[in-house]
Formats: sequence, structure tokens, C-alpha cells
Amino acid sequence: MKRRKKIDIPFLSIIIPFYNEGGRIANLSLLFHYLRQKKFSTEVILVNDGSTDESLKLIRKILKQLPPHHFFELISYQMNKGKGFAIKTGMLKAKGDYRLFTDIDFSTPIEEFDNYLPHLKKFDILIGSRKKRGAKLLMHQPKIREKLGKGFTKLSQIFLGLNLLDFTCGFKCFSKKAAEEIFRRQRIDRWGFDSEILFIGKKRGFNIKEMPVTWRDDSNTKVKLPHDIITSLYDLLRIRLNNFKKYYD
Repeated sequence: MKRRKKIDIPFLSIIIPFYNEGGRIANLSLLFHYLRQKKFSTEVILVNDGSTDESLKLIRKILKQLPPHHFFELISYQMNKGKGFAIKTGMLKAKGDYRLFTDIDFSTPIEEFDNYLPHLKKFDILIGSRKKRGAKLLMHQPKIREKLGKGFTKLSQIFLGLNLLDFTCGFKCFSKKAAEEIFRRQRIDRWGFDSEILFIGKKRGFNIKEMPVTWRDDSNTKVKLPHDIITSLYDLLRIRLNNFKKYYD
């Protein structure tokens, strides 16, 4: 669904996956407001990951109301395949010189991308971090989720050899080359995909920089404890196995 002629190579592609987000679709107004103030060219790719609520209907309604100078593309499929699959789909569809994925709840405000701009030419991958010095947590997660998250981070560091503080913040930007090399090799479709794409990025020789961000917990998160934590830990083993099988080469 296109609102204007697509720029052949936009400066920035923004990929936003969504699954049953009817109550959050209105958050896109924050993105519209931000993009209206920017001079660089953009495309926004919305990926409907098999929603069964009114999300798709609401998105289509909003897109019809946009001014013609906005470019949005909607990708939709019927079966839910996971956040990782949705982001991979959007990343490989994107054309931008830089490709950012973010969540539709905008737990990390889209304005944080302004802090990324000075670093884009120096680093292949910029990842939002809630644990880097300078990060601002406006609302913390429940203590049990914070403890489990710290445990997952530690295991990711040990299993994958990555010296990073935050693997799962949903605000990551890739150069075109990094995105195409990494996401073509991605094999994990659900919660463990963050660790996988960072592991692939390091293995492929891309430099990664953690950026402190402002972040607010969303109490309506789709994360299900303890199921998704257990699944993510299993995914760490899958990453090591995939690497052994040379899937990332």
C-alpha cells in the first residue's frame, strides 16, 4: 500500500512489526510527527505478523488518511510466524541505506534516532541499550522480568562471546550491507532472534556500538513468562549449533 512514488534508495527504512496491536496502532501518530520534521528521505515498512484482531483494519484506515508525501508499505500474511520473522521480512524488503527496526509501542521513542545519526558512518550496527551509562529508564520492568533479563544477558554473553549489555532492546539500526548479510542468514523467528542477529553481525565482521536510550516499560508486553525465557535459552543453543553447521558462513 503506497502513498507516493517510492524513492529508489531512501536514506532510512523503518521496520515496524505488529501482532494484535489494535490498542497501540494510534502510536503511529508519534512516528508521523517525527518524520514530518526530518529532511532525510524515509520509507516505513509495517509488517502484520498474522494479527487476528482489528490491527490490520486500523492500519489500512490510517494509511488511507495520510498525506501523499508519506511513503508506507504494508506487508501482511495470515499465520503468526514470530517477531524475528516479521523483522527479517521487513529488513530484506527495505531499500534504505540504513534500516531501523522498532516496536509499535515506541517504548524507545523514535526521537532517539537523532542520537544515532552522528554514528551511522562509523558503525555498521547501532543497538539501543537500557544498561549503558547514560540510558534513562522512565518506567522499569517488574523485578522478576528484570532478573530474568539479566540472566539471559549473561548467558548470551557466555554462549555467544558477545561483550554487550543489552541484547533485546527493540531499537536497532543496520547499514544496508550489514542488514542484507545478517538477515539473509537469520534462522530464528521468535524471541531469540536478537541474540542471533548480533552473533551473525560479529561473525561477519561488522562493528557494533551500544547506544544509551530512553526507555519505558510497557505493561501490555507480549512476552510470556516463563515460556518465552525458556524458548530464548533454547535458541542460544540453536545459535551455537547453527554456527557449527556453518549456516552463518
